[in-house]
Amino acid sequence: MSKIVKLLLLAVALFAALGVAFSAVSTYDFVAHLDRQVHSITCSFIPGVGDGGTGTTSGCFAVMMSPYSSVLRDSTWGGVPIALPSLSVFAFLFLFAIALVVKKTAQLRPAHVAFAVAAAALPSVVSIVYWVISVNVIGVVCKNCVGVYVASFGALIAAVAAFVASRKLPKPEAPEGAPWGFYGLSFAEGVLFVAVPLAVFFAMKPAYTDEMARCGELMHPEDKYDVRVALHRSPGGAQAIELVDPLCPACKAFHDRLDASGLIDRLELEAVMFPLDKTCNWMVSESMHPGACTVSEAVLCAGDRAEEVLDWSLENQEELRAIATNDPKALTAKIKMQFPFVAECVGKPAVKTKVNRSLRWIISNSSRVMTPQLFVNGVKLCDEDSDLGLEFALNRLLATGGTGRTAPANAPAAGR
Repeated sequence: MSKIVKLLLLAVALFAALGVAFSAVSTYDFVAHLDRQVHSITCSFIPGVGDGGTGTTSGCFAVMMSPYSSVLRDSTWGGVPIALPSLSVFAFLFLFAIALVVKKTAQLRPAHVAFAVAAAALPSVVSIVYWVISVNVIGVVCKNCVGVYVASFGALIAAVAAFVASRKLPKPEAPEGAPWGFYGLSFAEGVLFVAVPLAVFFAMKPAYTDEMARCGELMHPEDKYDVRVALHRSPGGAQAIELVDPLCPACKAFHDRLDASGLIDRLELEAVMFPLDKTCNWMVSESMHPGACTVSEAVLCAGDRAEEVLDWSLENQEELRAIATNDPKALTAKIKMQFPFVAECVGKPAVKTKVNRSLRWIISNSSRVMTPQLFVNGVKLCDEDSDLGLEFALNRLLATGGTGRTAPANAPAAGR
């Protein structure tokens, strides 16, 4: 029987090692992005193998960029990746199981194995929570996460089986109480396994300086030609302007992150349409998002219902781009059917002129040809801060009245 117990404990160690591998890969990918640049990540059922890309079609990338991949995002750029304590817990579980395997059989008690069950239960509970979030909130499941789920439940099942088997080991002649000293020491070791990597993470994490927050300002924010449309009203909120292409995947991802962060409720948000579609935008030689000009017209025509039209276009942008590529007139017909109140406006010279003036408003502010871009009180949120660092950088902009600087700065903001 003792051999079965030790084989089951060895299985716990092997599953824990698998958890270490998947958690280490996820931690590495997250930490690589702390330089505020976008990198390709790995996404595979085999740890560290397979290019997960950088696009929104990658489940691992989408999960990593979601606000659920880390904690304390308001306090530190990017937050603390969940994968890091996961790595620590699996490492502890691996060594703890190995320690029980090499323990003399005569000294091995069910109470010792019970602690392995408790340790394995922690990642299993967290895995259930994150599975629910992935499926119901984010809408995708990453392969690395599935690896962690398998490691968690595999370790828990093996630990429970080892505990059941250990109860059949020969009992000592003298009754023994609960080994509280063993429990206390093991718990303290587990805490150290988590605390030490966290301390190293904070010590090695790149600093976010005032200079990093200087990414430009609106030179002429005034709206002479009424090209700005209200998107989200928050009385008392900071004035914010977003340059948005309604068929831009990055814009959809940005809106999703802004909504999930809850910070949108602190913004009096307006939009200036910036379609990256050569049909109306002379600044681009190719249509990056076919149909964006027509959808932008619909948003401008919608008036007080602009947010409704923009949300619809963001949610259906893949289909809308495909329709526009094959038959531009079909896109116009679909928009008019979906929103009859813009039917008499879309395609007319007046709204085309308004799109043109929106583009000229963007030129007058010397903005880059890219979307999305967000300005809070006239100060630009850096492009590098629009994903993992969104909560930290936007909170900082709001807390400093739009300057994004912790100390007064006399030098004018400069574009990157």
